[in-house]
Amino acid sequence: MHVELTSVNFNDEVLSCDKPVIVDFWAEWCGPCRMLSPIIEEIAAEREDIKVCKLNVDDEPELANSYGVSAIPTVICFKGGKPAGTSLGFKQKDELVKALGI
Repeated sequence: MHVELTSVNFNDEVLSCDKPVIVDFWAEWCGPCRMLSPIIEEIAAEREDIKVCKLNVDDEPELANSYGVSAIPTVICFKGGKPAGTSLGFKQKDELVKALGI
């Protein structure tokens, strides 16, 4: 299960979280985003040590821009409130985990 992010809850859900947080920056119209979604959900189901969140870039463009998201899907792993790993585009699960350092 993932958490839907907005500018209202981003600080509490991501920046103030004690454990690593994966944020999937996506959009409904994005084919690669839809392909990545089941992999993100699989990680959420398997890893209790990681919080998994999704942020719709169409709904929150300013927030996406503040983290340099210019292409989607972009997945950023936050540790201690700071970006610690980034993955751009669709990747298989093992590649995504490796790119994010989780």
